[in-house]
Amino acid sequence: MRILIVTDAWSPQVNGVVRTLNALIGELRAKGHDVRTINPDGRPSWPMPLYREITLTGTSVAQMTAEIAAIAPDALHIATEGPLGWTARRVCLREGLRFTTGFHTRFAEYAAARLPLPGVLSLGWHVLRQFHRPSQAVMVPTKSIGAELERRAFSNVRIWTRGVDRSLFKPHARDRLDLPRPILLYAGRLAVEKGIDDFIRLKTSGTKVLAGDGPERARLEKLAPDAHFLGFLHGEDYARTLAAADVMVFPSRTDTFGLVMLEAMACGTPVAAYNAPSPLDVVEDGVTGAIAETLEESVTRALTLDRAGVCEGSMRFSWKSCADMFESWLVPCGTIRARRTSSLFASSLPR
Repeated sequence: MRILIVTDAWSPQVNGVVRTLNALIGELRAKGHDVRTINPDGRPSWPMPLYREITLTGTSVAQMTAEIAAIAPDALHIATEGPLGWTARRVCLREGLRFTTGFHTRFAEYAAARLPLPGVLSLGWHVLRQFHRPSQAVMVPTKSIGAELERRAFSNVRIWTRGVDRSLFKPHARDRLDLPRPILLYAGRLAVEKGIDDFIRLKTSGTKVLAGDGPERARLEKLAPDAHFLGFLHGEDYARTLAAADVMVFPSRTDTFGLVMLEAMACGTPVAAYNAPSPLDVVEDGVTGAIAETLEESVTRALTLDRAGVCEGSMRFSWKSCADMFESWLVPCGTIRARRTSSLFASSLPR
């Protein structure tokens, strides 16, 4: 099957959406599928207002139509609600193409956190609902997120879970961090919606370590001068840092999945999280981590867990299962009408 994925999130961005799509594409190709992408590479882009680390990428309807026609996919998936995603959606609706969509990010909450004005949250959810309304399958990473979307009048919601690379994320030697223990690790973007202030305010012995970067870093460094800020880590360096921690603290209440939780668990590091959507679906309380109303309680309980049991409990997640589920929700997309294809494709070629 030839599968087209349209995405605004792409390398060099460092986030769970990019990691998910890269792993998914690898698994789909291993299954014999011809996977193509329409992504930001080689296109005009500009920083996102209020979040300059993320770039937005534009293209015209004519160009998008021509690219989709040239690829001639059997199935089309729109992964993100950015400019490329909206343009692909417009083309699909105009040309009568069926498509699926992915719900990766709670943009309504993120917008409200950065612009705390009346109506921002409800407007954000209205926009997201409109974007996904024509989708044949709105793929969400957890049951709790799916249930929330259904409460918000989203239709065609389907569960599409995540996986972990077990050749990289595994119980490494725990010598990467030579710091007083217990070592409490936060990993991810340093952004306002991640709840990192709650992590910083934790009253506990040991050392706080933050792996990641983002717009909140300077403020957080002033707030927590005794914490260790490592910046973005990659590959084995990142995996060994996860394995060296005594507990991974996940303070977010807005993430739709939180790949870092799964990656930490695969390394044997228990997760401490709030009683909130996503941790409820990813963390097995008392086995792979601890879920509680306060982070102090969840950290205390997580530190008592057996690391071998944490790693074993993470085995129910795999990228193969992720790819199988994704494939099962795809629909035949149809073809762009021939009478328009030739002229649009010709107009998109370099002159």
